[in-house]
Order: sequence, then C-alpha cells, then structure tokens
Amino acid sequence: MSDISVFAKGLGKNFRSFKKSPGLSGSIKSLFSRSYQDFCAVSDFEVEIKRGELIGLLGPNGAGKTTLMKMFTGIIVPSHGELKVLDRRPWDREKSFRKKIALVMGQKSQLWWDIPALDSFLLLQKYYEIPNSDFVERLDFMSNILQVKDKLEIHVRKLSLGERMKLELMACLLHDPDIIFLDEPTIGLDLIAQENIRKFLLDYHARHKCTMMITSHYMADVQALCERLILIFNGKKCFDGAVSQFEKFLGNDKELSFTFASPQDPTHKLWNEHDARWKNNYTQVDLRLPEAQLRDFTIHALSTFPITEFSTEKMPIERVMKELMHNPKLLTRV
Repeated sequence: MSDISVFAKGLGKNFRSFKKSPGLSGSIKSLFSRSYQDFCAVSDFEVEIKRGELIGLLGPNGAGKTTLMKMFTGIIVPSHGELKVLDRRPWDREKSFRKKIALVMGQKSQLWWDIPALDSFLLLQKYYEIPNSDFVERLDFMSNILQVKDKLEIHVRKLSLGERMKLELMACLLHDPDIIFLDEPTIGLDLIAQENIRKFLLDYHARHKCTMMITSHYMADVQALCERLILIFNGKKCFDGAVSQFEKFLGNDKELSFTFASPQDPTHKLWNEHDARWKNNYTQVDLRLPEAQLRDFTIHALSTFPITEFSTEKMPIERVMKELMHNPKLLTRV
C-alpha cells in the first residue's frame, strides 16, 4: 500500500447554475428558454499528502475548500484531472473505501436529531460492521476523553452546540478511519469548547497516526493543530508549505503591543511609521515592525512614554491571512 493518502493533479470542478429572471414572466420564460452561468470552483489543483500528515486548508469564503473536501470524499465528481485518496478514486464510493475515510462538517449533522446519540452510534456500528468489542472500547474511550459519557442517552436536540460537536466527532471516528476530513470542526463553539476539540484531535492523531485535513476560519485551530498549510484563493492553490514558513510570508516582522497609563496621541510619528492599531480609548496600541528594529524601538518607547506593560510575538497567522484577503496582489509573492 502506498504511503500517499491523497494525490491530485490538474484537479478541477466546474458548476453550472440556472439563471431565472424575477417574477411570473421570468418563470414562464424559463420554461421555454433557459440561461445558465458557469462557475469554476476549483482549477488545476495539485497536492500530495503523505499518511499521518496533519494539513490545514485555508482560504476565504468561496475559495473552493469545501468543494475540495467533497471531491476527496467522493460526494461530488471532479470535472477533470486526476485524484486518488488511499489509492482509490473517491467517487467510485467502494464500501472498503468508505470504511477508511471520515468527513465532519461543522455546519451539518450526521446524528439523528430526535433520538439519543447512542442510537445513532449503534446504527453506525451496523453500517461500518464494527465488531462489538471494538465498538464498546472506542465508545468508552472517546466519551471519557470528551467528557460526554453522561450525554449519550439524551436526545441530540436537547444538547448544547459544544456537546453535539463532540458527539459528531465520535460518530465519525467510531470506525477508526485512516483519513479524516474536518470542515470547520469548531465553528460556532465557545473558546473552551474549541480548545477541548483541538486537544482531543491532537491526542487522537498522536495515538492513531491517521491523516487529517482541516479547514477553519479560526486561525487558532490551524496554529494548534497543523504542521503544513495549503492556501487556496479563487479555486487555485497559492501556497503549500510549513506553518512557520507561512507565518514569515510578510517578512520577519514582529507584533508588538504596548499598554499605557493614560491615553496617548495617535498622531505621533513614532506610531504612524509602524502600522499602529489603537484600542481602549488610545491606551493600548498594536504595532508591526521589523525584527531588527525591535530592541532599539522598545527601549526608546519605554523611556519616552508611560508604558505599564508590553508584549511581543511573531506575526500571527491570522494577521497574515487578513493581509492576503485585503490585498490579493500579495499572493504573487507566495
């Protein structure tokens, strides 16, 4: 068996949408003459993912992330190109293939809304033909780790969003898949629930050495979980490399934050030269400056202004993404 989990070359997906003029006249006209709009969701996408890798798939809304996930799992068929997942064509939907993959979509549920999660798990056990001993062991392990053992017999509709998301994860992992696709797994969750989900995924990955691909608009998910990033804009891959490499995309700049004892003058030239972003009635400022200037700049600021505290960190991945989304021309440098 190959050590490549996902291989794609020249992969693309086009959609055709029906356009109808508004009103009754538009409806009647559409019966005899229809117009369509073609849309390219993914174009000439190439990737090679090895077994056991933990990949982050990033991009703005409409970039093609979910379309890729659906092609990887066989939900939709590519318009052109080559795609192999676990050495198989996903859209053939072979039973042996379906037993080795999992897809979690944060905005869609695979659990039955009006029955307890445990009943859904029992249905999944039969569907995936999971031996009873394995089923009991996995269910006990995951419910304890995720702290939902007392929620298994409660109707899903009565659970909180965080509890439901944990149970959704359990549902997708019961059959011990070789590759897991997670589309916005922490969407809508509070900070504590997000952190718990991330910790569980890291522990699960370390234990099972499975391949994971994650899309998320929460950059904290990506920084906490992923070793490698793939960036997609307008259906095309623009970056593929290590998280540390992506963080340095805007250079070796640092993010510097100062808190002052009293409001400051935001027009001071010291701040304007370094992309100042003021908060809390001008008593806090975030700056971006080159690493080489960090020491001298900090010494000067501390000796000149009533600073009560300060902190510095490398350019956060979230800031890099915002810069790219606001100025797509920067992608030519990726």
